[in-house]
Amino acid sequence: MIHDPLFYLVAIPGVILLGLAKGGFTSVGMISTPLLALYLPPLQAAAIYLPILLVQDAISVWTYRRDWSAWNLKVMLPGAAIGVGAAWALAAYVSDEWVRLAIGLIGLGFVLNMWFGHHPAEGTRPSIFSGLFWGAGAGFTSTLIQAGAPPYQVFVLPQRLEKMTFVGTSIIFFASVNVLKIIPYFALGQFTTANMATSLVLLPLAVAANFLGIWLVRITPTELFYRIAYVMVFFISLGLIWQGAADILRG
Repeated sequence: MIHDPLFYLVAIPGVILLGLAKGGFTSVGMISTPLLALYLPPLQAAAIYLPILLVQDAISVWTYRRDWSAWNLKVMLPGAAIGVGAAWALAAYVSDEWVRLAIGLIGLGFVLNMWFGHHPAEGTRPSIFSGLFWGAGAGFTSTLIQAGAPPYQVFVLPQRLEKMTFVGTSIIFFASVNVLKIIPYFALGQFTTANMATSLVLLPLAVAANFLGIWLVRITPTELFYRIAYVMVFFISLGLIWQGAADILRG
């Protein structure tokens, strides 16, 4: 288990954000791994969070088990499986900082286009191909740096699903992706005794934050929920761009 107090200064806020994300505010969980990556390599940070995420997924999937879009899951999950497999194969060759920068730029471009550009009418169903593409992007980036939300939301947010359907679909999608990530993380040697013990210490706080997120989603009006979602993607994308560019310049 990791004993350094500095580690927990970044891990505890990250775990709380994960709980809020698994409660339904999906984007905010993306901050967790970059926070922990200030102390640890990104893949190790993601591996410490994965057992916590699996427990939170079980709680959230049960909570939202009646609220999900079958069409979106059927379209995106095959792509996500491809993305997870590609991340596994390329983990030793892909630069985390370039992945952060690319995903940040995608997320920023998406939000700016939704706010200021011309786009399809809200509620329009996108193509199956685009679902496979963005599903693969979400699986790939979720595996490498736990940042699957921007590619996922590029596809799903413009559909303007009913709030609880959007939340439930997001929960089930990322729960499925997290299950797919177990084998690659084992193969990459990330489930060490120290990492697993650290996950166990952080778990009670994560579960408490999860229930807080579920409660907050239920009391948040739909229009406000979607505004918050876009704003979160915007600021998190800026954070990914800043961190990725800073790492590239330092390198």
